[in-house]
Amino acid sequence: MGQSKELTRRGFMRLGAGVVAAAGAVRLGQATASAAAAKKLPIGLQVYSVRGEAQKDLAGVLAQVAEMGYDGVEFAGYYNWPAEKIRKVLDQHNLKCCGTHTGVNEMMGERFAKTIEFNKTIGNKNLIAPSGMRTGSQEAVVQFAKQMSDLAAKAKEQGMRVGYHNHAGEFDAKAGFIAWEVFAKNSSKDVILQVDIGHIARAGADPAKYMAMFPGRLTTVHVKDFAKGKPDPVVGEGEVDWPAMFRICEGAGGTEWYIIEDEATVGPMQRIKTDIENLRRLLTKYHA
Repeated sequence: MGQSKELTRRGFMRLGAGVVAAAGAVRLGQATASAAAAKKLPIGLQVYSVRGEAQKDLAGVLAQVAEMGYDGVEFAGYYNWPAEKIRKVLDQHNLKCCGTHTGVNEMMGERFAKTIEFNKTIGNKNLIAPSGMRTGSQEAVVQFAKQMSDLAAKAKEQGMRVGYHNHAGEFDAKAGFIAWEVFAKNSSKDVILQVDIGHIARAGADPAKYMAMFPGRLTTVHVKDFAKGKPDPVVGEGEVDWPAMFRICEGAGGTEWYIIEDEATVGPMQRIKTDIENLRRLLTKYHA
């Protein structure tokens, strides 16, 4: 009988250890699942990619974009649509507005309040200036950085964010400095640095280098490929090192949205479909 009790105790201890191990495995599995879920960033489309089609039939374009699997859109103009109508169509197709390309002038003076109201109505909180930086001198860049910082502080009071979108010119070193680097170092950390990966590569610079330099400020990133001698390749068919981009965005970069922008003018609807299919395939491979 003593031996039987001992076996029972041992069995119970093994059972208890198994339960603890199983519980630990469940917690580990949950943590792993949570981490995987955290890595899955939504994908938006810059509507400028299909501007001709959007001008003719914005509602139809948004419906197709949603069907392709996009989670949201970033606008660069509203095709004379009122904010309420845009929001209704977005909601109808379960699309979020992940940003707007808004001219600096639209954020100045009396226009600021109207811009804030419009963007709040369509559900957007990221106001991204697509141009406006004068890159001829460091002094001009520093002054622009101060201006954008002031606008970001003003927008923050309204629950909004302000940022700047680069083109190739901000990475031209002919003047003896990189305007993007000067701008980033002299602007508030509240200013979003909306990196356009393709434009940086087109300038002959390394996107990963400049993305890694300013952690936490890559709130939205423009996904665009580049290849020498091959104009406007779709995502994944150029020379960009996409795993390096994902590593930064989903790590220290603090990215909340990948936003595809395709500047080709031939067959834009088919191209943006290929873009998102390729991007999802690249992300699946990266997360495997």
